Amino acid sequence: MGASGTTFVLAVLAATVLNSAVLCSGGSTSSFVRKDEKSGDMPLDSDVFEVPPGHNAPQQVHITQGDHVGKAVIVSWVTVEEPGSNTVLYWAENSDHKHKAKGKVTKYKFYNYTSGYIHHCTIKNLEYDTKYYYEIGIGHTTRTFWFTTPPEVGPDVPYTFGLIGDLGQTYDSNSTLTHYEQNPTKGQAVLFVGDLSYADNYPNHDNVRWDTWARFVERSVAYQPWIWTAGNHELDYAPEIGETKPFKPFTHRYHVPFKASNSTSPLWYSIKRASAYIIVLSSYSAYGKYTPQYKWLEQELPKVNRSETPWLIVLLHSPWYNSNHYHYMEGESMRVMFEPWFVKYKVDVVFAGHVHAYERSHRVSNIAYNVVNGICTPVNDLSAPVYITIGDGGNIEGLANNMTVPQPEYSAFREASFGHATFDIKNRTHAYYGWHRNQDGYAVQADTMWFSNRYWNPIDDSTSAQS
Repeated sequence: MGASGTTFVLAVLAATVLNSAVLCSGGSTSSFVRKDEKSGDMPLDSDVFEVPPGHNAPQQVHITQGDHVGKAVIVSWVTVEEPGSNTVLYWAENSDHKHKAKGKVTKYKFYNYTSGYIHHCTIKNLEYDTKYYYEIGIGHTTRTFWFTTPPEVGPDVPYTFGLIGDLGQTYDSNSTLTHYEQNPTKGQAVLFVGDLSYADNYPNHDNVRWDTWARFVERSVAYQPWIWTAGNHELDYAPEIGETKPFKPFTHRYHVPFKASNSTSPLWYSIKRASAYIIVLSSYSAYGKYTPQYKWLEQELPKVNRSETPWLIVLLHSPWYNSNHYHYMEGESMRVMFEPWFVKYKVDVVFAGHVHAYERSHRVSNIAYNVVNGICTPVNDLSAPVYITIGDGGNIEGLANNMTVPQPEYSAFREASFGHATFDIKNRTHAYYGWHRNQDGYAVQADTMWFSNRYWNPIDDSTSAQS
């Protein structure tokens, strides 16, 4: 056993002691008991929602990848008093030469709410693995931030992703974001699996809560890209108040580089980042045969070159393998449509949200059923992904703590707690995954797994196999 295997065994032993896990017919259901109460939203006068000082100061600043390969960044922000400048000044660290990029401004109305001026500017032709500063608010109150571009796409490029879902803007949400920021395994970009602000939980989908949420997360997302997935709370479909265009606030506020992957919608797209190929899908857009999303994914998966980007990661919102009574089987129809492709193309891992708890599966598939043969039980499949539900960001709806009993065999570990995770790619063959609950210290991992890449090292990497 090498150093990686030894580290893993020690981590599993430590987790067993910490969690006092109860063994079931599947994997383990943690016996850790979090206080069972709904999360409370932070009040509007909380410091995390503070409006930056100064006339027309840019606020709600956020960035995401701006092209397919990581050499562009979309910078977005809001001004309130007037449109102001839509120019971004940017420069590389240790350089005196400042560049300019010009963006576009938009706004929208939702029932009795009118948004501020929403700016989106794409900075292009950046150098890989370089720290850049950027300045916005030119001509009024300027604010300066920074980001670091990813390394050039390649098979053995190490890179660390953070994973957050269903965040909201409660005290628990703040704890989740703080734990992510303080995690000693430093994430370089966040894979966000949907459900951002939960504004639709307020009367008339109070869009002020979109503004407060964006100010809350600015402390992270202005400095590192968050890769966006749309969830059900981004739908904002409310015909009872005359709002019949799905995803209106989300698509106005959060731009993504969907055209770079030949997608026709910002709700499904792909990017390359370091050694990963990331596919984002929409659980709440049509995905049946012949639909745009179906046809796009059918054409997208064969394009993935595992010699260039070994790690194939899929993000979606509604989980396919979920042993919680909350949202039970809501992802089933999408699973039936796409799971055979995930097995065929050896997807490494699928991250989902929606269920406000944590769960990790073994590598399983359920693709043999053909209506008449009766073969409809998930089976171990080394070509299948691991399915991870990470919808435990801390939102106002509280925990999903009603799990099915007994635990199904496909489920490796589950727990009703809030938290976040990291996916730390080491090289083309191995990545280290860790889930952190909010009740623990910043460095404590409550669930871990060494991933073996399905293309380059397709061995049995289940926790039972490794321990």
